[in-house]
Amino acid sequence: MHIGIDCRLPFYQMGGISQYVLHLLPALAELDEENEYTIFHSRQDGRSHTPTASNFHRANLWTPCHHRLERLALAAELLPYRLDVLHSPDFIPPAFGAKRRIITVHDLNFHYYPQFLTAESKRYYADQIRWAVGAADHIAADSQATRQDLIEILQVPPSKVTAIHLAANPLYERVYEETAVQATLRQHNLPRGFILFVGTLEPRKNIPMLLQAYHLLRQETAVDVPLLLIGSKGWLYNEIFTTIEELGLRQQVRHLSGIFDEQLAHLYTAAGLLATPSHYEGFGLPALEAMHCGCPVIVSNRGSLPEVAGQAGLLLDPDDIVAWAEAMAQVLSSPDLRARMVAGGRIQAQKFSWQKTAAATLKIYQS
Repeated sequence: MHIGIDCRLPFYQMGGISQYVLHLLPALAELDEENEYTIFHSRQDGRSHTPTASNFHRANLWTPCHHRLERLALAAELLPYRLDVLHSPDFIPPAFGAKRRIITVHDLNFHYYPQFLTAESKRYYADQIRWAVGAADHIAADSQATRQDLIEILQVPPSKVTAIHLAANPLYERVYEETAVQATLRQHNLPRGFILFVGTLEPRKNIPMLLQAYHLLRQETAVDVPLLLIGSKGWLYNEIFTTIEELGLRQQVRHLSGIFDEQLAHLYTAAGLLATPSHYEGFGLPALEAMHCGCPVIVSNRGSLPEVAGQAGLLLDPDDIVAWAEAMAQVLSSPDLRARMVAGGRIQAQKFSWQKTAAATLKIYQS
């Protein structure tokens, strides 16, 4: 069988979907030595993300991601490869170009919260998603929550969609020397025990609510630790910084971007807790990364986050400011609760692996 995997997105945007395909590829190469794979890169990408296994081959394409003519242009470029299966991790398949087309749908955030998108993004997703799920021969969803959304909202037949959980970057499973953790803390002038948020700064992440809960925490308790926001600025993020100013938190709230890999692992290790109050997540990798690093997690009870955190995290209504303030106070002030959450989090995190993700994905290819 000849399998193609679209790997153009990492050239354009190194976000969550790009990380998904970059971790899936080596796991597939380790698992499958029989089928032939062609990994499609952007012609402009000088890096190669294709595994070195003998049955994996790189090919270059001209068609850019998210172009208005992508469906047809990509299809025309793929025809000469005579693919049995094409996997589109960024959910939009070509109009033709393979005998079978598989897509991964990461979430339906655009449906639940259209007000959180720019007008351009809203048009793009609304135009594409219904066509994509209809055109695909099978769909992989990042979570049971997203699978159920596809079935209920877009009327996808249940037999056509499979939930396949993602996994964390293996570097978060390592144990880091205290000297390395302390070096990162000194570099960013941070103490241990801070409250951490990780994610793109955009409305669905519900950061203004977290800021209000943090403000209440400081008013009502003796807790005096910084709140660290790690993530790039996405869209419609001005309310976050306006809220910081209005609440008088400029000295207590820090924002860092461009923090990746081992430094982020150091910060998870040093944090008092991770707070993820999102209105909606297709999977919620930061919670999984944090649990690997021994960081207690408090997450929203919406979307996929209950699947990721399991019984190890505290699950809260993302609109309940008082409950978030109280939960953060409990975790930061109770060593026993923290120890139970750390131990439970490590056990929960071990349920997810790229080997499991690759095996489930290969099963779809073969079917």
